[in-house]
Amino acid sequence: MTRGGRVPVVDGGGTVELPDGLTGAEVGMWQAFRNGSVYDLRGGDPLVDDAHGGHPWGPERTVRARIVAWLLLAGPPPLPGRVASLKLHGVQITGALDLAGGQVEPYVEMKGCRFEKEILLPEARVTTLRMVDCSIPRFEGARLHTEGDLHLPRCRLHNGIRLSDAHIGTDLLLNQAVIYRDRSGRSLMGDGLTVGQDLQAELMESHGELSLRGAQVGVSLSLRGSHLANVYGRRAFNAPQMTVERALYLTPASLGDPVLTSGATPARGTRVQRFECQGGIRLDDGRFGDAVDMDQARFLLENEQELSLRRIQTPELRFLGERPQRGRVVLSGAKVINLVDRAVSWPREAGLLSMGGFAYENLVPRGPFSLTQRLEWLSAATAEYNPEPFERLATVLRNGGEDADAREVLLAKQRRRRKTLPLAAKLWGYAQDVTVAYGYRPGRAALWMALLWAAGTIAFSHAPHPPMKADEHPDWSAPLFALDLLIPVINLGQEDYWRLSGLWQWAAAVVIVLGWILATTVAAGATRLLRRG
Repeated sequence: MTRGGRVPVVDGGGTVELPDGLTGAEVGMWQAFRNGSVYDLRGGDPLVDDAHGGHPWGPERTVRARIVAWLLLAGPPPLPGRVASLKLHGVQITGALDLAGGQVEPYVEMKGCRFEKEILLPEARVTTLRMVDCSIPRFEGARLHTEGDLHLPRCRLHNGIRLSDAHIGTDLLLNQAVIYRDRSGRSLMGDGLTVGQDLQAELMESHGELSLRGAQVGVSLSLRGSHLANVYGRRAFNAPQMTVERALYLTPASLGDPVLTSGATPARGTRVQRFECQGGIRLDDGRFGDAVDMDQARFLLENEQELSLRRIQTPELRFLGERPQRGRVVLSGAKVINLVDRAVSWPREAGLLSMGGFAYENLVPRGPFSLTQRLEWLSAATAEYNPEPFERLATVLRNGGEDADAREVLLAKQRRRRKTLPLAAKLWGYAQDVTVAYGYRPGRAALWMALLWAAGTIAFSHAPHPPMKADEHPDWSAPLFALDLLIPVINLGQEDYWRLSGLWQWAAAVVIVLGWILATTVAAGATRLLRRG
């Protein structure tokens, strides 16, 4: 290499000059860029070549970040018949790779590379950027714009990723990435992110808050088999007002070689990893075009943390995960068409489930889910009395042709309401419950009427009954006399013609009072049924 000048190199395109001061590794990278070929500096030893391992890489496989930036922003022309591209395997890049605000036209692919400092891509425009199994201190890509993909699978990012207001033209891949939190406690800052097609972050580890507030995903968002944890903050997944055109998957992924993801059914005996979240989840006001799928998901919440689905809208909510042992599940104001769930997935204790204003049209239980368990589900959602969840469930059951179950739900609503009433109203409520079950079991009224009539007939058949007027009275009939006392308003021509005294007079008064109570509760129940009509 000559001093103060440039090195002439003869290649298929003729004689060209290389910039002065390039190292041997950088010369090889420069030539591979013009040729569009892979520049592979791996030695063949998996332990030494591990980008995340502790073995040092020497100058023979090290290039400077500013030379990489030079190639990407203002690199030499390609060789004739070639397309210039940067394909680095097993290369160490020293210094910060600063492409902020730049226009990167060449295709970029880096596999198993080590970055000494952060990658800076804010305001940059890139065609496609693929970085696989790389060690990266930090990825700064606020308002980054890519025409194609942004791939970061199996990468380790030690101080987080920033993609706020970025636009990814096709797919964003973070499969098996390990992302640690930055100074603000976030692993991925993706507020306002737009992804043209899929956002796949399967089998990913996130150590910090995964923030996707207001993000838009053109197809599906998959977190299959991922582990999200934020032990230093309130939420591990914070994505209010997110829009996903198809589905959000918080479901298992199979482990293998190659890794089976994206919803494919694993073969028998394949080990699977469930989605797990240690920390709160916030999906408030989200819009999901097909479904929110939580099959086998595990939520590890603290007492003050929430799985918050407030006001989400989706055709199908598959609430099929493991029951949270602590924290709250909040569905207030959510709107779904099909609620696919398991009895064992919902919190049991009152106050750990909130469903005020939760609208669903169809119940699709997976496995046994009895009416008793449904009522326990409502009980957990109404630590403070709220009629709306009961009425919603009754409406769904009635629309599905299960009228008897719908009446049981409305009866449970009245019993739950009774606990909030003052003493006198409680006593009246108990009377309605015992006699006609608040009108939801009308056959019980006939049974009570028959029992009282039979008891009155037997009793009054032994009662002395002198007539009021000796020459004006019908024939004595104990059954008609008892029925005349029992039925209010209607006169059967017995009560007014016979005189009772002593205890028999008190017995007659008791029958009259019981008749009025029975008639009033029947009327109240009938009015309630007609009103619900």
